[in-house]
Amino acid sequence: MSLQPFSTAMAEYQPGVCNIGANQRRARRLSAVASFAIAIGIALAVAVGAVPGLSLWATVPFVFGGYVGALQDYFRFCVAFGALARYDLSGSGGESGRVDASEAVRADRRQAAKILLLAVVATAVTSGLGYAAIVLL
Repeated sequence: MSLQPFSTAMAEYQPGVCNIGANQRRARRLSAVASFAIAIGIALAVAVGAVPGLSLWATVPFVFGGYVGALQDYFRFCVAFGALARYDLSGSGGESGRVDASEAVRADRRQAAKILLLAVVATAVTSGLGYAAIVLL
């Protein structure tokens, strides 16, 4: 199964490919921006010495949340909806509902796991580089 972003303009549920529409994508994009902004704020506070260096660890959940939101927007796929066998394309002229076919549920859960894995790897890399840049330099 490919991890390619959904690329058609149609608002149809596609197992393992697309399970959210424009409104749901917008919500994830906004949560990503907010999460990254909080992480950057904490990192800057540590960098200027306003808070102890150990506070840098507080950025990790926000960086992870930012990546999850951004990846969900990019791939047009909600991790939670995938895990719960749901979809919501109502913001793009489509429907919302439950996924009943077992193969579709498996495809959605595989895609959700892939997105989470990408977010974990990106968080580890970003956090490691950020830690090195702020604390070690």
